[in-house]
Amino acid sequence: MIDLYYWPTPNGHKITMFLEESGLAYRITPVNIGKGEQFRAEFLAISPNNRMPAIVDHAPACGGPPLSVFESGAILWYLGKKTGQLIPADPRGEAETLQWLFWQVAGLGPMAGQNHHFGQYAPEKIPYAIERYVQETNRLYGVLERRLADRPFIAGETYTVADIASYPWIVPHERQRQNLGDFPHLKRWFTGIAARSATQRAYARAGEFSAQPVVSKESRRILFGQTAASVAGARDRR
Repeated sequence: MIDLYYWPTPNGHKITMFLEESGLAYRITPVNIGKGEQFRAEFLAISPNNRMPAIVDHAPACGGPPLSVFESGAILWYLGKKTGQLIPADPRGEAETLQWLFWQVAGLGPMAGQNHHFGQYAPEKIPYAIERYVQETNRLYGVLERRLADRPFIAGETYTVADIASYPWIVPHERQRQNLGDFPHLKRWFTGIAARSATQRAYARAGEFSAQPVVSKESRRILFGQTAASVAGARDRR
């Protein structure tokens, strides 16, 4: 059994997508990031960066006590290794998958996240910042477009954790001011993953939780106003 600490964000969707594809048994513990539940002491014990998602594997392959893992890319890699699914068995395929997984967690996710922040959540609309991240998101879409021009999936012929990691960050393409019609190979890939039954089941789980957009002064403070001192204070209070 996998305990998944989750909120319906792109990084949260990555893990439900994997779990639905693999068939692993799991249960969700919601972590309402707009209310600051990511700073609870019991959550910080498994996710010291106070970010979801995180998992606790109650039956790790190595045996012994439950094993916790934080960071979405690390969770995908851990689960892929645990199950032998969605990571190619051959060294070349594994290397292709790993580097594109790193590409997503270091590039597509952070840049699209800044796109969302300055375009949707920032109290002051700063044209330079909005243009900077819209353009960088566009560049990264172009990287995927070139990559997918001659192969069905990001790492090659098979669907892998690299695809699972990237897909949820393309779902809000309209909010990112991107037109999928400009990227036909990416659009073909995106449409195919959206049609997978596991993807549909994963996104249906999101409907179990009320995740309204972050628009209040308090939710902005919780999500975007943290410092080392405020995090330590939250930990001590709990």
